[in-house]
Amino acid sequence: MRDLFDRIIENKGPLGKWASQAEGYFVFPKLEGQISNRMKFNGKEVITWSINDYLGLANHPEVIKADAEAAAEHGAAYPMGARMMSGHTDLHEQLQNELAAFVNKQSAYLLNFGYQGIMSAIDALVTKDDIIVYDVDSHACIIDGVRLHMGKRFTYQHNDMESLEKNLERATKMAEQTGGGILVISEGVFGMRGEQGRLKEIVALKEKFKFRLLVDDAHGFGTLGATGAGAGEEQGVQDGIDVYFATFAKSMASIGAFLAGDKEVIDYLKYNLRSQMFAKSLPMIFVKGALKRLDMLRTMPELKQKLWDNVNALQNGLKERGFDIGNTQSCVTPVYLNGSIPEAMALVKDLRENYGIFCSIVVYPVIPKGLILLRMIPTATHTMEDIQATLDAFSAIRSRLENGTYKRLSQAVAMAMGE
Repeated sequence: MRDLFDRIIENKGPLGKWASQAEGYFVFPKLEGQISNRMKFNGKEVITWSINDYLGLANHPEVIKADAEAAAEHGAAYPMGARMMSGHTDLHEQLQNELAAFVNKQSAYLLNFGYQGIMSAIDALVTKDDIIVYDVDSHACIIDGVRLHMGKRFTYQHNDMESLEKNLERATKMAEQTGGGILVISEGVFGMRGEQGRLKEIVALKEKFKFRLLVDDAHGFGTLGATGAGAGEEQGVQDGIDVYFATFAKSMASIGAFLAGDKEVIDYLKYNLRSQMFAKSLPMIFVKGALKRLDMLRTMPELKQKLWDNVNALQNGLKERGFDIGNTQSCVTPVYLNGSIPEAMALVKDLRENYGIFCSIVVYPVIPKGLILLRMIPTATHTMEDIQATLDAFSAIRSRLENGTYKRLSQAVAMAMGE
């Protein structure tokens, strides 16, 4: 018998093995200053493309005022306790009603955190007799939720309707044997690639198969659709989404999340979401803050327009310069380059130190070996000057990647470290 921690000491994991070289710079970096298009990193000003503050609400004067007033009145604790016991208020109900109306659903239920909320929703929606069919590129919170499921589950290839149909056929046969139902899960916007889930095609499959659809629209809520109601509105199939989920951590620049759907379904979830039944209610600071932010989403369409002006300028500029940004159909802007993990580290260090550009780096095992993904999140606070400087910097670092500069730098570092 071995000690439980032997494995942990011997194998740090695919990302953990780089900790000594990466921590504090490439992972767990410390951005300082007010959340904005320009912040401080390692004492230097950088253009920040890694903040999910899509609409620029994080430091909007009206938002800061609302948050401050809520904090002054209620502190950080109120209400105490779980919603079912002592943590329920009229304002929680008001926010739920306004969210339901905003996303065109009968009812909504407020969640204290998005990650655990979607996990708990999946757990509550299915029994061991039910079958889950979900997109293979789903976010970790969905995957963890599916892991809680005691019954069968199948993945379909990313946004591949032929693969989904084949898996629905398998699931249908199995459900006929178990007497259960089928839950299909997709994202409204896939956060790494920026692709919208093919919700219109998925909903159309309801004519052929019997299933219910859960959509995680964290990146679509507030950014897509005529009113900002998300990917379902954008694709004209909001009615076909049976359970709609979104978080406040993106467009709303806050903490919390919600589920929306038919009243009967939401009422069921209220009484069966373990992560909410046994956890503290969302504090009033965030409830009042969310009410203010939601009002701004409804009444200030210029915020979303400015966001999309910046998105289009950045994405069109990258494409004009020959960069591969994949099939993004959202604000998420991935740039794909070819290179190793050491090359990626050298590239990003050059980008941050010499060009003042801070964006997220994604490498294996999140994406295939040999690929580098630089992921950018445009916001309403970015300027055309920011975009032009970034485009010029990306052209420069691509040249250095292609001529082997970063490969030589990474080899020199490895030799210095005795590797």
